[in-house]
Amino acid sequence: MDALSLYDLNALVRRSLEQCLPDTYWIQAELSDVRTNSTGHCYLEFVQKDARSNSLIAKARGTIWSNVFRLLKPYFEEATGQAFVSGIKVLVQVTVSFHELYGYSLTVQDIDPTYTLGDMARRRKEILKQLEEEGVLTLNKELKIPRLPQRIAVISSPTAAGYGDFCHQLQNNPGGFYFHTELFPALMQGERVEESVLAALDKINSRLDNFDVVVIIRGGGATSDLSGFDTYLLAAACAQFPLPIITGIGHERDDTVIDSVAHTRVKTPTAAAEFLIDCMNDAADELDLLAARLYDGARNLLMQEHQRLVSCKNRIPSAAYSCISDVKLTLLTVRKDIVQAVTSSLFRQHHRLELLQQRLMDASPEKQLARGYSITLKNGKAVKNTSLLNEGDEIITRLYHGEVISVVTNKSSKNK
Repeated sequence: MDALSLYDLNALVRRSLEQCLPDTYWIQAELSDVRTNSTGHCYLEFVQKDARSNSLIAKARGTIWSNVFRLLKPYFEEATGQAFVSGIKVLVQVTVSFHELYGYSLTVQDIDPTYTLGDMARRRKEILKQLEEEGVLTLNKELKIPRLPQRIAVISSPTAAGYGDFCHQLQNNPGGFYFHTELFPALMQGERVEESVLAALDKINSRLDNFDVVVIIRGGGATSDLSGFDTYLLAAACAQFPLPIITGIGHERDDTVIDSVAHTRVKTPTAAAEFLIDCMNDAADELDLLAARLYDGARNLLMQEHQRLVSCKNRIPSAAYSCISDVKLTLLTVRKDIVQAVTSSLFRQHHRLELLQQRLMDASPEKQLARGYSITLKNGKAVKNTSLLNEGDEIITRLYHGEVISVVTNKSSKNK
């Protein structure tokens, strides 16, 4: 019985594969275990997972030689804004090879970025759909930017050029508006973007009363590092954050997921600063408008009151003359009434006095004496009762004409 060595069998497999699969093939797969060596070659694994269980159902070793990789990697990352790293899905053109020592492998010749873009767009769409179903997609957009957004929490890398541009733009704004910024450092590229930005948001959330808005900016980094901003956890945190979030992460072509859920998305850190300055300008313009309206209103009111005062001034002489005339007429009428009242009162009192005088005259002693009556006096006092007289008293009887002096010899107290 003839036996083959392992090498001979592997050589047979290699020749058979070369004969059966001589062409290049486009395959869909997920990248895994991507790494490069010092010579620039890229070694990786292509995997396929079950859609339901997420378990591996296929795997193949892959190679991208340095002469292809140095062209393919920047082309892919520029086109997709996604780093060429493990975990992304790709459409690559490969040749099938088999090596007696290293076994089966796929050699990458080309890549189609549009497939990855489609997968990224699908993932973004799924995240946004999930947020919409949870009812939080537009929560941050529904917040109102404060009229004077001067207290700004900034999430950025402290060494990023974009952060410096942002601060410079705010500090040198033409309107001279004051802005207070506080940096919450975060990694803005690499695998820890999500974790780092979430930690910064947590710190800001513990001091909400100190800030008006949150600005997430990234400038000067590669567009291939934007995948960290396309995660569900980060998007959900931004969508539900209680302060308006402004993003300016320097990616002009496509929105990331946090761009889609943030209150306002601008292209660059400088544009974020200009947006805040525009808010202040709008408030200043509105204040100027209100001041102008207040000035015009006050001026119009003063003019109206001045005209009213002039009118009142012009009406004072005639009003005073009319008032004096009315008072004079009233005084004349009152005077006439008083004269009539006094005259009438005097006449009545005069008549009453005449009646009293007549009564007094009729009641006077002289009148009584003239009628035949007399008055008996003792010691100058009228005697009204005989009990006041004693025998021997001298009394005077006064008549109408003359007096009679008598001495009491007898008296009687008998009343008739």
